[in-house]
Amino acid sequence: MASPPTATLAERLMIYLTTPIYYPNDRPHIGTAYTTLVADAVARYWRLVGEEVYSVTGTDEHGLKIAREAEEQGMAPQEWVDHIVERFHETWALLDMSFDDFIRTTEDRHRATVQAMFQKWHQAGDTYLGRYEGWYCVRCEAYYTESELIDGNCPWHGTPVEIHAEENWFFRLSKYAQPLLDHIAANPEFVVPETRRNEVIGFIEQGLDDISISRATLKWGIPLPWDEAQVAYVWFDALINYVSAAGYSDDPDRFTRQWPAWAHLVGKDIIRFHAIFWPAMLMSAGLPLPRQVAVHGHLLVGGEKLSKSNATQILPQELVETVGTDGYRHHFLRDVSFGPDSNFSWEGMVDRYNADLANDLGNLANRVLHLAEMFRDGKVPARADHGRPEEQALAAAAAEAAGSLRHYEQFKTKQAIDGVWGLFAAANGFVEATEPWHLDSRDPDRLDEVLNAALEALRVGAVLVSPSMPGAARRLWDKLGLPGRPDDGPLAETATFGVFPESTVSKGDPLFPRIEG
Repeated sequence: MASPPTATLAERLMIYLTTPIYYPNDRPHIGTAYTTLVADAVARYWRLVGEEVYSVTGTDEHGLKIAREAEEQGMAPQEWVDHIVERFHETWALLDMSFDDFIRTTEDRHRATVQAMFQKWHQAGDTYLGRYEGWYCVRCEAYYTESELIDGNCPWHGTPVEIHAEENWFFRLSKYAQPLLDHIAANPEFVVPETRRNEVIGFIEQGLDDISISRATLKWGIPLPWDEAQVAYVWFDALINYVSAAGYSDDPDRFTRQWPAWAHLVGKDIIRFHAIFWPAMLMSAGLPLPRQVAVHGHLLVGGEKLSKSNATQILPQELVETVGTDGYRHHFLRDVSFGPDSNFSWEGMVDRYNADLANDLGNLANRVLHLAEMFRDGKVPARADHGRPEEQALAAAAAEAAGSLRHYEQFKTKQAIDGVWGLFAAANGFVEATEPWHLDSRDPDRLDEVLNAALEALRVGAVLVSPSMPGAARRLWDKLGLPGRPDDGPLAETATFGVFPESTVSKGDPLFPRIEG
């Protein structure tokens, strides 16, 4: 069986980027928000360079866990998820997320797509009726073998599992083991980082068992098109959201331009669903595979995975109250590397805020804007002499910083932001070296050049931080008195160091007040 082709970026008409869809059982914690934040920053980068982008997040609203939680609340499942989903919208608005679509698995467009996909597998001969009995984690909505359990508990949640047994429909996952291996071999960037790719290969090479894809005793789900007494297994229902949101059933023209996805961003605990089950499902349906499944580690608190049960769950709202939305975004994008597990600490977040935002960027902006107001009433002539070594070094730093944004293409948010901070370090050094506070009486023409160059560094800096801190970028842009927005793009033009245009700048309130105590 031949492996489906993967479209190259040059062949793609749209950057289609997804997060997992999340269980709407509570407000999103910082671990859930991390995946969405990385996707948002990367989507903003692609828009900044001029690509057409479609970024998607959403909620996974079927399954046994949701049905039980609704029952505990004395509510119908639909009523329960409608109530909880609003908490996701509130959190994503608080964190300045810019997704293009929010898909819910209870929507008609998704229901139609799920039934169409299941019908394709059935017609391909990839489904059959059988009986399954196994250990089931309700929180994961997943079966585990005896060897995968840890002390008889779920390997991910550490909670007790249940024995489930019933007659239902199976998908011939075993049929796709070799095609999956062939595809990964031909497309080594299909799963990143390499450690996760090797994990997927090892899992496949152990042998793939066919998987149960329906439930007979559960009513909260999407009925199978050929057997309405059974509903779709929640994971096979949920994964299909990626083609539902791409327009499979309601916008075929957009689907043609958008699919296959440029990347699915997922946490390591759901890698086998996205890197094994999902591509096999697509192969069976005759659809091309996504270009990439990008896998990140867990956010840990005190060395433990975020969880309500061990009191490590932290909500974004609790942190934004102190560091603000942009401080929150900056910390998680610079201090958390995409790939390995990372530890979160309150002290580390505050230290990062004060060092990077209050000191490096905030003080630079306050200082330069204050000098412009003090010496030129905020109106700095559009003059610059890039032939001077100081300005040449600053222009070179700006070019290097702009180039560092390409790290977003590989989800290396830390490296992208590290590069941008090189520009702010250079700009602070430039101000110290040129001492503009001494120039008004000695060399007013040189003062104009220095202020113009420093303001230009701030202008370019506002463009470059717009993927990571869109709110701060807009506030700085407004202080600089510039028209439009810092993320108007295209990056190749807006991030080019030149002569700061004539405008009226205003210092105003500090961009990032220091956090004391």
